[in-house]
Amino acid sequence: MQPLPSVRLAVPADAAGVQACVLGAFEHYVERIGKPPAPMLLDFESEIEASRVWVVCGDRGVVGALVQYETDLGFYIDTVAVSPSSQGRGVGRALLEFAEQEAVRRGFRSIYLCTNSMMAENQVLYPRIGYVEYERKKEAGYDRVFYRKALGAGRAHGTA
Repeated sequence: MQPLPSVRLAVPADAAGVQACVLGAFEHYVERIGKPPAPMLLDFESEIEASRVWVVCGDRGVVGALVQYETDLGFYIDTVAVSPSSQGRGVGRALLEFAEQEAVRRGFRSIYLCTNSMMAENQVLYPRIGYVEYERKKEAGYDRVFYRKALGAGRAHGTA
C-alpha cells in the first residue's frame, strides 16, 4: 500500500486551485440537488485567509481540498473535495485522516460533518468509516444529514 498524500495549509496562491478542485468534485451534484452544493459557493480566498483550508497538491496543482474549523458544536469538516482525476488515489482518505488528527491535536473528542441528503454515496461512505448519523435538518436552504465520529480524549464539548 502506498503512503497517503501529504496535506498542507493552503496559501493565498492556492485559492484558484482550491476552487477548481471543489467545482470539479461537486459539479455532478448540481442537477441532482437542483442547485450548486454549498461547498461550490464558498469564498475560498476568505477561507484561506482564516486558515481554514488545507490542500493536497499533485503535479498539476491542487487535487484535494479540506475546509475545517472549530464551532460551538465542536470540530467541523465543512468540505472535503477531490478532483475527479485524483479520486481513488487516497486523497480523500488523507484529508479525512488529517482532519481527525487535527481535531485531536486541538483537544476534541469527536469531529462532525454534514452532507446533502441527495448525496447518497456519502451516506454510505461516512458510516463505513466510523461516522454516526445524529441529525437531519434543513439548513441554509439544503436538506442536510449530520454525522459525528468519536476520536481520542479531548474536550467535553462537541460530543453530540
